[in-house]
Amino acid sequence: MEAKAFAKHIKISPQKARLIADLVRGKDVETALNTLRFMPKKGARILRKVIESAVANASQNDSIDVDTLFVKKVSVDGGPMLKRIRPRAMGRASRILKRTSHITVVLEEH
Repeated sequence: MEAKAFAKHIKISPQKARLIADLVRGKDVETALNTLRFMPKKGARILRKVIESAVANASQNDSIDVDTLFVKKVSVDGGPMLKRIRPRAMGRASRILKRTSHITVVLEEH
């Protein structure tokens, strides 16, 4: 059985979030949460909350044993970008893309 959780429109670039996601993919839930709890990155806090949400979703299903869950899949996809303008020399402007992410976590039993 699987348990899923999603976080959409999160204000972190997908590149930064994927660095954190690669560290916990394939680990059991307890190890993944302990790894993320003591990481000083913004993406670690966000990903920890999504994993905890997936565990809470799994606990609602009686056929899933929460103690045997592991992180089967973590995907970080790009969300919509906020487009901003930065003034440049001689009246020009350059675009700043403030990226967002969609994070998906899938947990499964051993």
